[in-house]
Amino acid sequence: MKKNRPVRTVLSAVLLLWQAGFLFAAGGDDTAVMLQGFHWDSWRSAPWWGELGRRAGELSSSGINLVWLPPSSDSLAPEGYLPRKLQVQDSAYGSAAQLAAAVKALRGAGLRVIADVVVNHRVGTGGWADFTLPAWGDDAVCSDDEWGRGKGAPDTGKGFHAARDIDHTKTYVRESVKAWLNGLRVSPGYDGWRYDYARGLAPRYLLEYNRATAPSFAVAEIWDDLDLNYTDAHRQALADWMDAVNGEIKVFDFTTKGVLQQALLSGEMWRLADKNNRPSGLLGWWPANAVTFLDNHDTGPSPGGKLKDKAWPFPSDKVPAGYAYLLTHPGIPCVYWPHFFDWGLKDRITALIRLRRAAGLTSSSKVTIVKAEQGLYAALVDGKVALRLGDRPWAPGAGWKLSADGPGYAVWTR
Repeated sequence: MKKNRPVRTVLSAVLLLWQAGFLFAAGGDDTAVMLQGFHWDSWRSAPWWGELGRRAGELSSSGINLVWLPPSSDSLAPEGYLPRKLQVQDSAYGSAAQLAAAVKALRGAGLRVIADVVVNHRVGTGGWADFTLPAWGDDAVCSDDEWGRGKGAPDTGKGFHAARDIDHTKTYVRESVKAWLNGLRVSPGYDGWRYDYARGLAPRYLLEYNRATAPSFAVAEIWDDLDLNYTDAHRQALADWMDAVNGEIKVFDFTTKGVLQQALLSGEMWRLADKNNRPSGLLGWWPANAVTFLDNHDTGPSPGGKLKDKAWPFPSDKVPAGYAYLLTHPGIPCVYWPHFFDWGLKDRITALIRLRRAAGLTSSSKVTIVKAEQGLYAALVDGKVALRLGDRPWAPGAGWKLSADGPGYAVWTR
């Protein structure tokens, strides 16, 4: 694992609230279970929008009620992450009409739909920075961008080498972005956003876009380096970023991914409890805003086992136990498409989702960790669900019913 920056000496307000014994639950008791509705190579199955629309009823009946779609704007890269003509919704995933039909089908089945939006960077229509639809000038490019001809202000976040870093200090750029996003709220009818590469611009701009578009759900990608021997620094950075947006945008809980992955891989289950005996990921501090996951299009494989460069995959034989943890714990769990549809795990994951629903677990559910030691993790959630992870025996006692089990895990309810 790579080293992270040192933790700040002054803890954020959310951490202080947790240490005082209070639950800071911005967004309330959310019952969302999300599906990442694509993988890195989904565009090769175009029209992918048709595949999503066809699965709407199946997803709804499984208990999933939120679907994250890939970037739908015209893009230089087929995956969608080098946006070109923002206002054009014909892409490698299918046509604008096919996208609209998919969103309509998903929403008609009772699912909310969020778009992956890339606002940090952009490519030109035919060259480096000849932006069209909408048209922007070279003053929309940050002065420290690799292009070398940007006339905008310096970048307010991390640079992105593969496209032009956009200057969000420009009023006309921000108004253009807001108009584009509000247009997507109308057609195809997105309910919210997944903000790509959120470290690329100052948080205040994403907060401005979020408030201007009023999404019902918004989550940002904050992927920093993780030092497994000092995880508080990592989740502190996530909490600090959310403090900067007033808790109005959730984040993906990369801390939990890293800790859970290592715990299951090595049997070091003690990693799953912090010094205050709370979950050691972000969901131990700010669960209502923690979107938990095992893999996504960047970290995990596409069907057939294909991995991106610098991927960070969850150990394949530990994936069932990983979902047992995510779907019995607070936070907002996100299921990865290949795990659900391509790995033969649909029934197992669906059973866990239904168990979560039946027990009334939410993003703010209370975790009581009973054991966190080598080879064994045991916890009670809301006093209604009990989970064991690991290869050592444990059971919650009388009055509990074994409701789900699999390789490396068991779940009881009462």
